[in-house]
Amino acid sequence: MGDEVTLHEIISDGIAVADPNHASHNYSDRARRHLWLQMSRMGAYSEHNEVPIMVRGEGTRVYDANGTEYFDGLSGLFTNMLGHGRADIGAAAAEQISTLAFFPLWTYAHPKAIELAEKLASLAPGDLNRVFFTTGGGEAVESAWKLARQYHKMRGDTDRYKVISRDIAYHGTTMGALTITSLEAYRKPFEPLVPGAVKVPTTNFYRAPQHRDDLEAFGLWSARQIEEAILREGPDTVAAIFLEPVQNAGGCFTPPPGYWQAVREICDRYGVILVSDEVICAFGRLGEWFGGQKYDYIPDIITCAKGLTSGYAPLGAMIVSDRLAEPFQHGDASFIHGFTWAGHPVSCAVALKSIEIMENEHILENVRANEDYFRQSLLNLRDIPIVGDVRGTGYFWGVELVKNQETRETWSGDDAERLLRGYVSPEMFRRGLICRSDDRGDPVVQLAPPLISTRDDIDFMVGTMREVFTGAAKIHL
Repeated sequence: MGDEVTLHEIISDGIAVADPNHASHNYSDRARRHLWLQMSRMGAYSEHNEVPIMVRGEGTRVYDANGTEYFDGLSGLFTNMLGHGRADIGAAAAEQISTLAFFPLWTYAHPKAIELAEKLASLAPGDLNRVFFTTGGGEAVESAWKLARQYHKMRGDTDRYKVISRDIAYHGTTMGALTITSLEAYRKPFEPLVPGAVKVPTTNFYRAPQHRDDLEAFGLWSARQIEEAILREGPDTVAAIFLEPVQNAGGCFTPPPGYWQAVREICDRYGVILVSDEVICAFGRLGEWFGGQKYDYIPDIITCAKGLTSGYAPLGAMIVSDRLAEPFQHGDASFIHGFTWAGHPVSCAVALKSIEIMENEHILENVRANEDYFRQSLLNLRDIPIVGDVRGTGYFWGVELVKNQETRETWSGDDAERLLRGYVSPEMFRRGLICRSDDRGDPVVQLAPPLISTRDDIDFMVGTMREVFTGAAKIHL
């Protein structure tokens, strides 16, 4: 095909090139006037505080309108598994656009949706063989709760409508998904929400209310909280439980040994549908395709998105067990639910190419090979007095910041605001590292880099954290 063409060159006729004739502050002015940012304090952007304008990406780096380079330590938003600027993914999208740019999955099908559904079924654990596409993660969660409700009603369990999820957990922002989400600040402006949400404790062993000296006992205690919630509410009223393999909000809470097996047994005992919400965790983030392969469990439904296309196009999915899909395969039954853009042909083509690259370039193996190095590098930060817990797995890590390592006293309120937004976040960014300073719970800094990241990349991320945390300790202790 001649000289290789990068994706950056393919799209350079657009605005994706830093142009000295279009200074960053001009973009910022226009953004402040017309662009409403997601989940952002718009008042934080003033004439003297520009909106960061990212104009291009290459590998693990992104570049702003001023030409400044940043390491993408959060994969965009836990999404860009393969790095930026892959021309082969762009070519797959272009080929599909020229073949069939769009057709809906309402009544009809198209080859790329069929091929991708088949591929996902081959990767998913157990008998999860049916794929219902969405355009994102929140929609996948919304779909799963609706499916659970309709499935139970079709079986005559008309009182099963409630949903269980864990404290602090985030599962999306549509009204149903927001009901499953457990973050009060996100929920309160939109109340009353959908009835039937029940909350249980997280698997945060660092702040365990019980069994603080026994991880396995704590895990079984955590699972029993789910059973007690089912019994409190009445087993015949609970439709489903939504859990992430590793909980994101609060900072990468990993499951204790035996936890998932106990949860699976509880769900089977009471006829509750187990949903593994893997919008973040799937497609290699934990070093496996799905959480069940990491922690040895088989859910009834997997919800996924983000890494499914490595961020190159919007797409989500609900992967469903044969058992749950079976009642919908006969007569005039149908799942009364759908989205215009679900399973978009271009997005499906991109997802197929992304999965192909992951397999051919041994991306999951790269994560597994570097997981222990990543962990130990972060654990070494505990010689800094404000570094408390280090938790996570694969390429998904959180470092909790504390006032006192021995007592585990946390930062809260104005102190946490000054620490995270006043110092840690801007200092990380100034040093060229994009990560997340998360105050949904105790203060945590999260890293979730592209899965192509090397040990040199890990050294850069952890080295930058060391500089910033050391500075923060001097200022705030």
